[in-house]
Amino acid sequence: MTTVIQNLLARKQKLIEQLGSTQDFEQRNKIERQLEQVNTALDLLDRPKQTRK
Repeated sequence: MTTVIQNLLARKQKLIEQLGSTQDFEQRNKIERQLEQVNTALDLLDRPKQTRK
């Protein structure tokens, strides 16, 4: 596993923990947006490489 993926997974775990411990609506929205960004980055890194013709 690459360092980038490890860092993203660690960040995701931290955000999930923060989400579970906050009740503030604005803070929850901020955390959810950050989680979406992390998930998008993980999805992009997980895509198989397309061969060039």
